[in-house]
Amino acid sequence: MTDRSIYNKSTLTNGIRVISEQIPHVRSVSIGVWIIAGSRDETEENNGIAHFIEHMAFKGTQKRKTYEIAEALESVGGHLNAFTSKELTCFYAHVLDENLNMAVDVLSDIVLNSLFSEEEIEKEKNVVIEEINDLEDSPDELIHEYFVRDLYYPHPLSFSILGKRENVQNYHRDDLLDFIKQNYTPNRILIAAAGNVNHKALVEICDKYFGNYKNNSLSNRQLLKIPEEKPKISVIENPNINQAHICIGARSVEYTNPKKFSLLVLNTILGSGMSSRLFQSVRETHGIAYSVYSFFDFLMDTGMFGVYIATDRNKIDQAISLTKSEFERLKTEPIPKEELQKRKYQLKGNLMLGLEGTANRMNRLAKMGIYLDTFVTLDDTLNYIDKVTSPDILEAANELFTPEKLYTTILKPTNNQP
Repeated sequence: MTDRSIYNKSTLTNGIRVISEQIPHVRSVSIGVWIIAGSRDETEENNGIAHFIEHMAFKGTQKRKTYEIAEALESVGGHLNAFTSKELTCFYAHVLDENLNMAVDVLSDIVLNSLFSEEEIEKEKNVVIEEINDLEDSPDELIHEYFVRDLYYPHPLSFSILGKRENVQNYHRDDLLDFIKQNYTPNRILIAAAGNVNHKALVEICDKYFGNYKNNSLSNRQLLKIPEEKPKISVIENPNINQAHICIGARSVEYTNPKKFSLLVLNTILGSGMSSRLFQSVRETHGIAYSVYSFFDFLMDTGMFGVYIATDRNKIDQAISLTKSEFERLKTEPIPKEELQKRKYQLKGNLMLGLEGTANRMNRLAKMGIYLDTFVTLDDTLNYIDKVTSPDILEAANELFTPEKLYTTILKPTNNQP
């Protein structure tokens, strides 16, 4: 496969970076305004505020009411949304190429000109608390919160992105503006676009709407030291669930580490899809789980790799034992050549299919701009995957799956539940 997209990068006079990937054969553009700020930039006292600001950006600006923000792009068939993660906040739009100017206009308006009225803040507190309630009613998602907390506590990476109810209830307008002043600085803003976009025209549009933005704080993210690993087994009981939910895993490498390609292949072998080893063992052979998979995340200075299983509370020990057996196989047995080749094809196919859409292209482009400050073509990425060997998998497994590094987090029904 040959990647025919065209990559370009520019910097506005105020320091905001603009990057684009031109894909001539499509008629749409996905564009995102990325702020290098997330829950890792918070404190215990304001945890959740990055996510709350993301919500509030849609609640009225100097020239648009809430409904007008929602309607602006939907009226031309476009889409507008946002998300907050551990390290990043992104406001993004997907529009026809002819509506790019409108998309940048709306995105700049919500990012730079939101009113943050006290009345809207009070209303949105209830919305976010309902979002927290929804998470707590979803044990398959909640277990990941507990697992990440175990991995990194007391570091801010252990914080929930949604925050705590008591924090949310105590937010005031000045709190939001203070966080923005410290974190929404031009040197921490990147605009990424992928699709049928001309880079020169994109830069002119971005300069029109973002070029006058000033924030004299010019702060760089302070990366607090990751605490020493303290592997543990933690068990949380919940009277309102019927299944046990388990995460087993360890800290891993950062986004810039070339070893991540070995981990991507390892993840595919271990727990990605119905043909993966875990699925075949835990579900097909032993029939003790409906949902079982492995997962990973790569961050600025660390990463995580783990396995998730949902099973009967009486099968917890068996599920953990089967998982650790697969860990041991990966640590001690070279991957057969045929299996390795199949999993590489699977990984590359999933990657290429995922990048058929401009939204995923834009996300990939932005993360490379933020974490690598360079562009890695799809062809180069596929080549990196092809170069992964069986000894690379053995090495990665032995670095990950050692007893002194493994964390196990269990969310289960209370013992006295009938």
